[in-house]
Amino acid sequence: MMVFLGLLASFLSFLYVIAPSIRKFFAGGVCRTDVQLPGKVVVITGANTGIGKETARELARRGARVYIACRDVLKGESAASEIRADTKNSQVLVRKLDLSDTKSIRAFAEGFLAEEKQLHILINNAGVMMCPYSKTADGFETHLGVNHLGTGVTTYSVHPGIVRSELVRHSFLMCLLWRLFSPFLKSAREGAQTSLHCALAEGLEPQSGKYFSDCKKAWVSPRARNNKTAERLWAVSCELLGIQWK
Repeated sequence: MMVFLGLLASFLSFLYVIAPSIRKFFAGGVCRTDVQLPGKVVVITGANTGIGKETARELARRGARVYIACRDVLKGESAASEIRADTKNSQVLVRKLDLSDTKSIRAFAEGFLAEEKQLHILINNAGVMMCPYSKTADGFETHLGVNHLGTGVTTYSVHPGIVRSELVRHSFLMCLLWRLFSPFLKSAREGAQTSLHCALAEGLEPQSGKYFSDCKKAWVSPRARNNKTAERLWAVSCELLGIQWK
């Protein structure tokens, strides 16, 4: 038993010594475009923390007017203040948006249309994971209501990789594992790279609707590419939300 524990301790020690190299290997792609965004308007949901915050920071650094759309306005204002100070871009704004409440979504949309004539970049970053069972204000199961119905339809779907973020906050076990393996996980800045790539890289328009990981198009299972299933999901989603789309 003592020999086993000694070997385990030695193995874990070795892992932590080489952790920087492992992290570098799994860090994934990097958004390399140097495009600037003066005069462009950006909306990022859930940008008060984690990947969304780092995405907002980079787009603000490039000169865009960035709307941080989040449920917790106080956290949003704190993030916006930090980003404004870091990027010297005063056009980082916070607006309330609760994706678990369709009334809040409509109010946000109406308010935005009253302020802006155009939206150039929309990044649907906000989401929930492993929540205790609950329902949204409209009676939908929380994961379905927030991640699908609340977020709506995106032009690109991205996988950021395994990132140190607050997404696992509802699971004590996952929080423990995240803390234990944090030396091997992507940072929020690294996790934001694929979102930035899809928002900024030129020539991606023909690939609208594709799935991206590590700043490149990734494989998608045949079931996810089934048009009939997609059309049925669209129809059911519109029915649940009580909207008509032609």
